[in-house]
Amino acid sequence: MPRTNRRSTFHRSTALGGAVALGVALVLVPTGSAVAAPTRVLGYVANNGGGVSVLDTATDAVTSTLSDSSGNSPYGVGVAFDGSRGYVTNVRNNTLTVIDTPTNTVDAAVPVGDGPAGVVVSPSGGHVYVSNYRAGTVSVVDAATLTATETIPVGPNADGVALTPDGSRLYVAHDVVGAGTVSVVDTATNAEIAEIPTGHTPTAVAVTPDGKKLLVVNKFSNNVAVVSVATNAVLGTIPVSFIPHGIAISPDGNRAFVTNSEGHSLSVLDIPALAAVTTIPVGNRPIGVALTPDGRKAYVTNFGSGTVSVVDTGSLAVVNTVPVGTNPVGVAVHAVPPAPTKLGTGYASLQLRRSGLTVRGLNATLTESHTGKPVVGRTVAFRTMKGHPLCTAVTNSSGKARCDADVPLLVGLATLLRGYTAAYPGDGAHGPSRAHGWSGLL
Repeated sequence: MPRTNRRSTFHRSTALGGAVALGVALVLVPTGSAVAAPTRVLGYVANNGGGVSVLDTATDAVTSTLSDSSGNSPYGVGVAFDGSRGYVTNVRNNTLTVIDTPTNTVDAAVPVGDGPAGVVVSPSGGHVYVSNYRAGTVSVVDAATLTATETIPVGPNADGVALTPDGSRLYVAHDVVGAGTVSVVDTATNAEIAEIPTGHTPTAVAVTPDGKKLLVVNKFSNNVAVVSVATNAVLGTIPVSFIPHGIAISPDGNRAFVTNSEGHSLSVLDIPALAAVTTIPVGNRPIGVALTPDGRKAYVTNFGSGTVSVVDTGSLAVVNTVPVGTNPVGVAVHAVPPAPTKLGTGYASLQLRRSGLTVRGLNATLTESHTGKPVVGRTVAFRTMKGHPLCTAVTNSSGKARCDADVPLLVGLATLLRGYTAAYPGDGAHGPSRAHGWSGLL
């Protein structure tokens, strides 16, 4: 959690017991629904003042703000590997909020340990690991049942968490004043197997995409330790600015981006060279940072400004500043699949004409499968069972599309009596769906 200097060591407990720290980790996991390939890249910003801001990275605009009535103190934000579920820790409520990200709706609140802070999801999406700051433990949440099935003791002030790409090792930073360590947990046995001394007050951790290096942000050493995953040995340290807090690693594993909460800046590091590249001024008291999947943009939460700085990682410059909620802390960015949809069809009537037939009342209602909410303003195409086009219509406020079609005699009465199909092709926000409707003579 954010903290300004060595004298303000009480800030963490204030954040946990008061109204200071909202979501730093949101995580997405599989839900089991078949959906189209991910096309949207969304950012999730946990505002300590309440709510999770959803940001469309294509436009850098906030599209909605999510809230959980049973959890008003988000701290950690992370995104699961297929983008379909989000998890947000509520540090004062001792719960984990579960979000269906295709529809951006809150599904559940899972009780975890005392003072949940960091959150990370296994590569398979089957388990969620939550660090409990006050309890000094990690809760293991079963993603299928949404229950905490195991508790792992790791030691005081359990904060930032990270997994190796194969999910075999979990790393937990201990945000203690003075010389600190990172716990290493074997996820096969859910037992701590080692502690790595890294520097003063380690607060955030990240693993390179190749799984070979662990990077640890040492808040009061003002540096980042680079650790060998194979040996648990510190390979070197890279200096950053004043009171670093959050970290993200580029998809190629060559660069790290580190927020400096009291330096009001973002440090860019060359990981192979163990060297600093540059420092980019951002907003007031930056805490969290996340990259787009392609690594082209970094999103930095500015706790004191109530904004997110958008950094172009090519030019290494701030290209946008987005207002979000009060005291943003955590941020996660991920490709999110379209929401699965379903079409419900009705009955159409056939009317004979001198030159053919008229099909009246072709209709279908388009809704989200997960929420049942109508999908408005989408075009539905109606065809015969043999594929002959009938008509198209746009869904209204109830999600219903309706139209009539004049059909030549050559199509055939027998074909029309077999019914019709309604189809929605899908888009970035909503997946495709298709249904069979019936028709008959008046």
